[in-house]
Amino acid sequence: MNHQLPKTGVAAALGLLLTAALAGCGTSKGEDGGSSDTITIGTLRSQPHLYQPYLMERFAEEGVSYQITTFDNSPDIKNALSSGAIDFAVLGAPSMLAGSAAGEGIRIIGSAANGGSGFVGGPEIAGPEDLPGTSIGYPAGSSQEILLKLTLRANGIDPDSDVELVNLPYADMAPAYESGQVDAFLGAETGVSIALEAGAHEIVSPYDTPIGGVNIVFGTRAELVENDPELVQSVTDVFIQAVGLMNEEPETWVDGVVETFGLDPEVTARSVTNITPRYALDEDYLTQLAAQAEQMVAFDQISGEPDLETLVDPTFVEASAFAE
Repeated sequence: MNHQLPKTGVAAALGLLLTAALAGCGTSKGEDGGSSDTITIGTLRSQPHLYQPYLMERFAEEGVSYQITTFDNSPDIKNALSSGAIDFAVLGAPSMLAGSAAGEGIRIIGSAANGGSGFVGGPEIAGPEDLPGTSIGYPAGSSQEILLKLTLRANGIDPDSDVELVNLPYADMAPAYESGQVDAFLGAETGVSIALEAGAHEIVSPYDTPIGGVNIVFGTRAELVENDPELVQSVTDVFIQAVGLMNEEPETWVDGVVETFGLDPEVTARSVTNITPRYALDEDYLTQLAAQAEQMVAFDQISGEPDLETLVDPTFVEASAFAE
């Protein structure tokens, strides 16, 4: 079952503005001498909630292939997208919000995954009341940083003075916890499930904030939206089908992640239960995305307000014949 919120007329409500520029999609010659389209798409390596690109080839039209480029962080993906090095991207929402605030010609054309985060620690931290005086790992500039600070404040804890916040790359979260470098962390999958398998437990849900589970989005460049909307629609259709496969056949999703990245099968299977693949850009989602943008400004992750009416274009997911 593909769990999606109902489609809405968000496009009219937002009054989205599209900008014009030069479009680009790579074209190469096939072995038979014919022309074949190669669509470049960026994603993060080793993270199951950004696995959609690896499943998109299954639904590609004849003569179309997907060239996947992996990155270590979402800001690098956004930079590659903005520069034209890639055509589409699955990446963290904060990076797209930051790009919009900087005036970059990028567009969010779908959500991609909610969840994929966790706030975990050792048995000595039974709940939020035990957090003061501890060290907590987090990835700076991410959704998880905002979730952490909002969760701490909601429980009467000052992030600046009551705890020690330690900036760590995603891949270092679980090792830092297991080595004792940090007492707890709010990070992403599969690091959360690795720590849970090693004996950690969830301290408190990171999703009980105005941001909810908003995390990963599907994006492209403004010039592609303006100059080649048929391509954007076609790729969006394929993306939606890949999301459907992840929801309907989680074992296929898990097997693919394990095979592609060499991850532990049990950890991967556990991690996907903490992730909701999706594509819709409904009103509830956009409200949570706006809350995330507001908190990014409040926490000095960005210096200005993103232009959400320009950044977000839900018309392609709303027009898709594959959307529920």
